Amino acid sequence: MGGAAGLLLGGPIGALLGAVAGHVVDKYRDNDESADPEKVDTGLKQVAFTVAVVALGAKLAKADGVVTRDEVDAFKRVFRIPKEEEANFGKFFDKAREHTAGYEAYAKQVARMFKNSPQIKEDLLNSLFAIAMADGVLHPDEDTYLKTIADIFGMDAQTYDRIRSYHSGEEARDPYRILGVSSSISDEELKKTYRKLIRENHPDKVMSEGLPQEFIDLANDKLAKINAAYDEISKLRGL
Repeated sequence: MGGAAGLLLGGPIGALLGAVAGHVVDKYRDNDESADPEKVDTGLKQVAFTVAVVALGAKLAKADGVVTRDEVDAFKRVFRIPKEEEANFGKFFDKAREHTAGYEAYAKQVARMFKNSPQIKEDLLNSLFAIAMADGVLHPDEDTYLKTIADIFGMDAQTYDRIRSYHSGEEARDPYRILGVSSSISDEELKKTYRKLIRENHPDKVMSEGLPQEFIDLANDKLAKINAAYDEISKLRGL
């Protein structure tokens, strides 16, 4: 079928999907030769990505040793689960949590799937932070888990710190950290960094990848935080 299809049907994502909901893939397998390969590829990429998110979210919920109701509910908030699908989601979440593959394997497969889309990987990490912070605390084991994911995704320490600042404690109120810059940055460099962040994190990029609506919403939320941080600094500096 295509690159995304091969990545889905192989590796830990394919194994987990086959163990729980292999029939989902069947709707993208079309014997009709007139089927649009690009649409098939996009559909499979959506499925693969969603499976990876559930797997990483489930294993994150277990990272601090206790899976709380808040963490499961946070996942349902980030990914709006229809009432009629909640039972299936629960089975899938539990299976992913206990599946033999480690979270690193899922992260590596996602990194390969979206090797040319750093903003997609950022949005995934951003969603995992939202789950980790459901109980109001970023536990050390959760921090280690998320740092490892960031490393696998090829993010540097500054990028990780910027994403972390959207969620965690005092960092979430520091506009400079939200933009990933020092308070000593020049006005010109500040503007340049801001424009770059806007380009890289625009929701249109998420839409172009054909990802679920939840990730478009996350991208919009992240963009709003970037804009708010820049506006705050601009007012302080009189720009």
